Formats: sequence, structure tokens, C-alpha cells
Amino acid sequence: MSDTTLATGQAGATPPAVHFDAQLIAKMSQQGPRYTSYPTADRFRAGYGHAEYAAVVAGLGQQKARLPLSLYLHIPFCESLCYYCACNKIITKEHEKAAIYLGYLMREIDMQAALLGSGQRVEQLHLGGGTPTYLSDAQMAQLMAHLRSRFTFAGDDSGEYSIEIDPRTVDPERIRSLRRQGFNRVSLGVQDFDPEVQKAVNRIQPDALTLDAITAARDAGFRSISIDLIYGLPKQSLKTIGETLAKVVAASPDRISIYNYAHMPQLFKSQRLIVDADLPSDQDKLAMLGLCIERLTAAGYVYIGMDHFAKPDDELAVAQRSGQLHRNFQGYSTHADTDMVSCGVSAISAVGDSYCQNEKSLERYYAGLDAGHLPVARGIELTPDDVIRRDVIGRLMCDFSLSVCSVERSHGIEFDAYFASELARLREFERDGLLELSPSSLTVTPKGRLLVRNLCMVFDKYFGTPSDIPLQRMRYSKTI
Repeated sequence: MSDTTLATGQAGATPPAVHFDAQLIAKMSQQGPRYTSYPTADRFRAGYGHAEYAAVVAGLGQQKARLPLSLYLHIPFCESLCYYCACNKIITKEHEKAAIYLGYLMREIDMQAALLGSGQRVEQLHLGGGTPTYLSDAQMAQLMAHLRSRFTFAGDDSGEYSIEIDPRTVDPERIRSLRRQGFNRVSLGVQDFDPEVQKAVNRIQPDALTLDAITAARDAGFRSISIDLIYGLPKQSLKTIGETLAKVVAASPDRISIYNYAHMPQLFKSQRLIVDADLPSDQDKLAMLGLCIERLTAAGYVYIGMDHFAKPDDELAVAQRSGQLHRNFQGYSTHADTDMVSCGVSAISAVGDSYCQNEKSLERYYAGLDAGHLPVARGIELTPDDVIRRDVIGRLMCDFSLSVCSVERSHGIEFDAYFASELARLREFERDGLLELSPSSLTVTPKGRLLVRNLCMVFDKYFGTPSDIPLQRMRYSKTI
């Protein structure tokens, strides 16, 4: 599996294949951003707060046509610690803390609704965490009713309303209730089906819990079911991950995300509980990735990009084929023309040509709201150059190609002159077979798709320069 071409797409269609070349990947892989935004979050500055964000929103009000909204809500609580996790979470069994948090979260929602104007249209909603289903059924119903009282939601047939669930925290009735509350997409955290791997990361999750949750979601009428996996975990091997993949393919979710485990115990204390000797070697991790791509594409899934796979008729795959795919802080999305408003501790918003992030600690998050302002801790307003580079990086990440004419027309630049130094560097990648350059386009080859982050880093003017956040480069995952 060191040098394998893997077809993607529907029967009868002939999109470019994904080409897995282990030797080239091992040579090229390095730490780098995932480009859920550009500039990346390590470039946000302190001192950007409520007033700056309010000014950006006020500017939106002067536009003739307002973009619809994509809402993200962060629920940070979990009952138990998964050792691999690097998310912003709070481990507690004291569920009364969720009631306090919910009160503050709804206050923040009220502030956002007041700034944005009543009845703004919402086309996308995502609840992430932590564990969103840490909230009780009644609390979730309260939250969804509150949102609907402040915003106008698109219909169920066109809106995308998703929630991450931990199968250990729900039963079929709770899943049916989530559907009644308005969610039409569900993402299940699985990571690995193998009991020894689960034990090594402190996430015991019997197969039946996951498979029953998938069945319940289908029976409840969820439009899309997604599964999250991780490769590179302790005790994993080609055998165990092969068995996990077989179970996933049999369960037939609409989307599958397979993340590379980044072991950084110097930054994330929970990872110190993982035994280093149990981790697979870099060579074994690469083989696992190759196996994942081989098995999933053989089962008919389309490689969307990065860690994402989808069935050919899934909206992600359809959006990619039509050039409508978008990338944001939740990964790949079909709703490109939206302003993303995020609420909750550590949540990041993308409104207009700006980004901002809430306070990361619960105490400072509460304090900001108690003081009567949004708990924004830092952010950035994009320069015209940032906007151009964001467009270029976004198109490469989503389409694996770039129209020179389109960029020139959208931004009023001469591409070859503006990106002269970048093109010189890209020609080195062209010699390695990662992309093809022509006067009219830049096209990522099948061999380059898995290394698209490396190509995007060429256009990132900040990468490699000092960041305001200490050790930020150490927080980047490897590109493969």
C-alpha cells in the first residue's frame, strides 16, 4: 500500500483519484495549520473585544443584502475524560453546572440577537463540545426554543441543524427527541471499536451503543449521520483499525471523518495518561491512513479532503462537484454564504471580514456577560491581502484547484505578479508531482490531495513568523 491510486466518486463519473504515496507523504509531512480560517486563530490579537465586534456587525447593517447566519454553540461539559482529547472541555459529574452555563449561554444569545437585529435568518446550526448531550432533554428543548424566539430558522428541508453526540449519553428515545427538537444531522464520536484501544484512551464504548444510536437516528428521520474516527491511538494496529473500518462500512454512515491523533503531552495534560510505548510508529500510522483511504473508497465513499469522506450523493460531495464547498471552524460545509456567529466558552465567530474568539475559561466567560458585554477575548479584522489569501487557500482546500482568472476578477489583481514568490515555491512542489501549474489554473494532482495543507502554507504569509501565542507552532498537527 506504499504507492496506491484510489478512485473516488460515483459509478460512471471519472473525478481524479486520490493517490497515496507513503514515501512522499513521509518526506513532506510537517506541522501546519488546518485552515479552518485564514488568518489562523494564533494570529488573533488581544484587545479585540465587544466594541470592535459590535462595529463590524454595525457595518453589516449598512449592506443592502444581509447574509444568512450559521450558528455554533459550544457545550464544554463531559462526564469523563478521554485521554486523547485536546478540545476545550470541563470534566464534571455535577450537572447543575450545566444549568448555570445554559443561563449564561442564553444571555449571550440575547446579546448577539440584539446586535444582529431581530429575526435574522439561520440556515445552519451546530452544537459541539465537550458533549452537547450533557444537557438534559429539557435543557436542550429550552435552548432550542430560546434560539427560535430570537432568530428565524430556515425550513427543515433546507436548513442544516447538527449536533455532536456521545453514544454513551443517549438512548433511542433521546435521539428521537433531538429530532423533534429540530436537529436533522447527527455526528457520533466513535474513535475506535477495539476494546483495548478504548481502554487505553479511557473511552469504553461497546459496539451496541454506537450501532443502536445509528439505527435510532435513521429511524428518527435524521437526514445525515456522521461518524468520527481517530488513527494513531495507543494499542491501534492495522488489524484493529481494519476491523473498526469493517464495522463502520457495514453501519453505512453518510459521512466519515478520520482524524490523525496528535500526541502533544507537553501541551495537553490528559495526554500524559497515555503510555508512549503503546503508540504506533509513524510508519504504522501512515499504513493505517493508507488502509482507511483504501477501504472507504472501495466502499464507495468520496474523499472530500483533509479527514473527510462522504457518500457520492451526500450534500458535501454534491457541493464539491459543483464548486460550492466551503470550509469553516467546523470543517467542510455546504453553506458558504453565511456569517458564522458562535456562542459559548472559547467559541470563534467569523462575521464579515473579521474573526473573534470568546474567553476560554468559564470564569472569564461568565465575568464578561455579568459586566454586560459579549465575552470576546481576542480577534482580527482582515486586511485586503488577508481576504485574497483566504479566498485562494479556501478554494484549494475545497476544490483542489484554482482559477487564476477568477481570483484576478474577484480581487482586481494580476495573479502572477501578486504571487510571484509563491509561484516560484510552488514549482518545487510541481516537480514532486503534487500540482500542475498553467497560465490559467493551479490544479492539485491526485498525489497532492493528501498534502494540500502543504500547498496552502505557501500562500500563508504568517506561517513561520512569530505568533502572539507561545508555543503555537507546537499546537499544529502534522499535515499527514
